[in-house]
Amino acid sequence: MTTKHEQILDYISQLQIGEKISVRQIAKALNVSEGTAYRAIKEAETQGLVSTIERVGTIRIEKKKKDNIEKLTYAEVVNIVDGQVLGGRQGLYKTLNRFVIGAMKMEAMMRYVTAGNLLIVGNRYQGHKLALEAGAAVLITGGFDTSPEVVRLADDLDLPIISTTYDTFTVAAMINRAIYDQLIKKEIVLVDDILIPLQDTYYMMTSNTVEKWHELNARTGHSRYPVVDGQMKIQGMVAAKDVLDKAKHDSIEKVMTPNPITVNERTSVASSAHVMVWQGIELLPVTDNQRRLIGVVSRQDVLKAMQTTQRQPHVGETIDDIVTSRIEEVSVSVGEEAIYTCEITPQMTNQVGTVSYGVVTTMMVEAAKRVMRKHKRGDLVVENTTMYYLKPVQIDSILTIVPCVLEIGRKHGKFDVELFHEGAIVGKGLLTAQLIE
Repeated sequence: MTTKHEQILDYISQLQIGEKISVRQIAKALNVSEGTAYRAIKEAETQGLVSTIERVGTIRIEKKKKDNIEKLTYAEVVNIVDGQVLGGRQGLYKTLNRFVIGAMKMEAMMRYVTAGNLLIVGNRYQGHKLALEAGAAVLITGGFDTSPEVVRLADDLDLPIISTTYDTFTVAAMINRAIYDQLIKKEIVLVDDILIPLQDTYYMMTSNTVEKWHELNARTGHSRYPVVDGQMKIQGMVAAKDVLDKAKHDSIEKVMTPNPITVNERTSVASSAHVMVWQGIELLPVTDNQRRLIGVVSRQDVLKAMQTTQRQPHVGETIDDIVTSRIEEVSVSVGEEAIYTCEITPQMTNQVGTVSYGVVTTMMVEAAKRVMRKHKRGDLVVENTTMYYLKPVQIDSILTIVPCVLEIGRKHGKFDVELFHEGAIVGKGLLTAQLIE
């Protein structure tokens, strides 16, 4: 039997794209409390089923596929630019292909405007009309509005016409930033990208006995299985060590490890790897928001995915990418540990213009990784960092990073990292980490 929360999510998923919804409407339609309806709508927003826009409301949108994540919907544009929708609300769910800045003569401007575009322009009513007729939405800058005729046309064509108080340059920069952020998100590998789906997952029921485990083990060769109840909600994990010396008629529910650690589809692979290494887990159940099993990820698949992504070129650059790309190795004598340098750029500083604490931590971790790879293959997952002290270092300074391996074993490593500026020590930290081969 499904819960009221699940019923609401199912109801929302069946709505037409572009349809407007509200807490009161959902509560009345499904005979639930407004609190329950509100929580379900927020969950639907997290899942990408709806989008909430100030002064417009919540509308059903088309859920984006990951390969289309770098494109924005018009609804997202409204939020980005703090815009007001003048007309064409029914088209807010649509995705824009590119934006065109209308800072040219009308004839030249219209050569660049095609269906699926967003024209960014001032109070040029004729340009608004021509863009809508060409199948493009319109974003009016400077706080201007448009004519009633254009508003009616936008409503007829289901193409949004939006007004914002920002100027054209600012708006273009804001939209570019949003697309850039989406590109970074696109590169992050999620559990959803590598999970073994439910139809291909071997699992056990709480009503099964140990005999069933032996049957599955003989048939599949696997030794670990998630355990679910009648509603497919995860209850435990059972492995070979749990059934060792147990009678075949013993209940799986009695021998399993209850309340296992789980992840969801939106968990990053890096986070999953950290959990698996930290907890010594070989198989992670993947569940939905109701803790129902939807698949599993194995330690081998997670580590393989991490290694693959590290070899891929990045489209969007994060602050960690900025820092690590500027760390260069300095040649040293044979047998000595490596020494690295890094120039402090404006992006690496805090509000007072000195190197930020987070950037220093990134430098230390990256230096430890690089020096570790000189001793053995693999990567590391940081368990703990201790900063002994850090002195202010200003923009354009060049830091010398000296990592030292204090201890390195099969699974653990300990590293000391010192930072120098013009020969004087400005930072010192100790890192402990688990090693992944």
